[in-house]
Amino acid sequence: MQNLILICLCLSFSAWSSATNLDKSSRLIEASLAQTKTQVTYNGAYFKIPYPNGDIPAEFGVCTDVVIRAYRKLNIDLQQLVHEDMRKDFLFYPAVKMWGQHKTDGNIDHRRVPNLQTFFSRFGKNLPISTSGKDYRPGDLVTWLVSGNLPHIGIVTDKQSNDGLRPLIVHNIGAGPQLEDMLFDYKITGHYRYGL
Repeated sequence: MQNLILICLCLSFSAWSSATNLDKSSRLIEASLAQTKTQVTYNGAYFKIPYPNGDIPAEFGVCTDVVIRAYRKLNIDLQQLVHEDMRKDFLFYPAVKMWGQHKTDGNIDHRRVPNLQTFFSRFGKNLPISTSGKDYRPGDLVTWLVSGNLPHIGIVTDKQSNDGLRPLIVHNIGAGPQLEDMLFDYKITGHYRYGL
C-alpha cells in the first residue's frame, strides 16, 4: 500500500512539474508574441540603465532585448543574473576576448548574445543543434551567426510554419520584434532551454 501511495505521489509531482513547465513556456511565448505588436526601433546603442530590473527605453531594442523582456514576465531578471555570474566568474565569459572588457557592466553585459549563450550554457540546458524542426520545443532559445559574424538570438514559439515542419521564431533582426519562419535561415550556434 505504501509503495502504491509513493508511486501516486511521484506521478502527481511529475504531472504537476510538467504542467508548471508548460505554463512557464506558454507565458514566455505569450510575452515574446506580445512584443511583436509593439513599435520598437532597432537600436544597439549603449544605454545607462537602472540595476536591477533595468531596461532601455521601450521604443528601442535588439534581439537580446526580446529575450530579456520576455523573461521579465516570468520574474526572471537576466540583467541581474548575468551580472552576478560575471562578477563571480568573469573569465568564463567572452568579454575580454570580444570587447576588451576587464570588468562587468550591468548596463550592457546581459544585452550581448555571447554572454547570454555562456549564461544559458552554465545554468540552463545546452541542447543539441539539429536540422529537424521537431527538435526545437516552444520556449527554447536559439542563437545564430548572421552574415558570418553577427550573433543573434530568438525564442521558439508554439506556432508552426505553413508546411508544419518548423516552429516560428520571435526575434528582432532589425525591423523590431517579429514572428517569422526563419529557424534555419542562418547558421545555428546554440540551442538552449532556461527557466522552464
